[in-house]
Amino acid sequence: GRALDIAMGNGRNTVYLAKKGFDAEGVDISEEAVKIALERAKSAGVEIKAHIADTEADNYFIDVNTYNVIICFNYLHRPLIPRIKSGLQKGGVIVYQTYTVDQAQFGKPAHPNFLLRYNELLEMFRDFRCLRYYEGIIDNKKAVAAIIAQKV
Repeated sequence: GRALDIAMGNGRNTVYLAKKGFDAEGVDISEEAVKIALERAKSAGVEIKAHIADTEADNYFIDVNTYNVIICFNYLHRPLIPRIKSGLQKGGVIVYQTYTVDQAQFGKPAHPNFLLRYNELLEMFRDFRCLRYYEGIIDNKKAVAAIIAQKV
């Protein structure tokens, strides 16, 4: 199936998805990160599509009913959530993990715009079937919430 990695950074997860047989693509605002992701894919012997885009721009859209999997790690832009949800096909899966408000005690990010409130990620995907949810502190160095949920 098709997979989208939002805020892909250097493409580690995008390449992983391609290795697992997905038609994998990623998007990031950093031209340098996208370049590294494409080099990483080439070195791994897989192909990915990588796009430079500002996912916070009003003109950034995710094609509707297109992806079997959408992943997002360590990034939060709340207005993007409805686009992620509509971009998944019925039965598609979201894998999302990012920082919670407790992260401020460990350093960056510390701004509330980039930190989930308690149970916020679970609430964002309440209309999906929750397959796995975690919220807490990992190794006394980062505070995250993570969800794997299926569009029904």
